[in-house]
Amino acid sequence: MNDFDPATLRALAFDVFGTVVDWRGTILKEGAIWSAHSGVAVDWAGLADAWRAGYPVAMQRAMKGEIAWGNIDALHRGILDEIRPRFGLGDLPEAEVAHLNRVWHHLDPWPDSAAGLARLKTRYTISTLSNGNVALLVDMAKHGALPWDCVLSAELFRAYKPDPAVYQGAARLLDVAPHELMMVAAHPSDLLAAQRAGLRTAYVARPLEWGAGGYREPFGDARFDVLADDFLDLAARLGA
Repeated sequence: MNDFDPATLRALAFDVFGTVVDWRGTILKEGAIWSAHSGVAVDWAGLADAWRAGYPVAMQRAMKGEIAWGNIDALHRGILDEIRPRFGLGDLPEAEVAHLNRVWHHLDPWPDSAAGLARLKTRYTISTLSNGNVALLVDMAKHGALPWDCVLSAELFRAYKPDPAVYQGAARLLDVAPHELMMVAAHPSDLLAAQRAGLRTAYVARPLEWGAGGYREPFGDARFDVLADDFLDLAARLGA
C-alpha cells in the first residue's frame, strides 16, 4: 500500500508454521532418523504433506462443531491417527505415536529466522500469532533460539485463524491499535484475514515450504504493505 509508513508500527505478529519454521523439512529429517533406527521404511514426504493438508480440514470441522474444539496438539494427533495406517504406522505403540506427534514442538527455523527476528526486535515488539498452542510455541522457540518478546496463540482466544477475534485479540493484548500491528506470514489467506481485521501486513516468501516444486498458496491479486524475500530483507525494509 502506498500510504504505509513503518514509523506507524509498534509491533509485529508472526505466523509460525511455514513462515518461521520449516515443518516439512523437519518431519522428513526426524522421520529418516526414526526409520534408520527402526528399520521401517516410511514415505515421510507423503506423510508430512498429508498431515499438514489435514490441518485446515480439522480446524473447519472444529469451528463447525463437527468435532470438539481442541488445541493444535490435539488436532495434529487426530490427523495423525487418521492417516498413519496409510503409511504403515497403524500398529505403532502409543508411546511412539505420542513422540511422533510432538515433532511439531521442535521444528527447525528457516536459516534467516533467528537473525532476522533479532534485528526486528531492536525496533519492534515481536510476537508469535499462530494457531499452534502456547506450550508448542514455547518449546519451538527454545529449540530454535527464537527471540520472541511474547508468545501469543489463537488458543488464548479459543479460536483459530482466520477468525478476526485472533488478530484483534493480539492487538488488544499487545496494547496497540490494529493499524500499529503488522501480521507477517508466508500465506496470503492469513494476511488477507489480518487486513480485514485492520492490521498491516507483510508477505514473506517461503518457496520451499512444501518442498522444491511443491504447493504454494495462490497470491492472486492480493496487495500487502511489504513484500520480502526473508526476515533479513523484511528487517531492512522496515528500517531495523
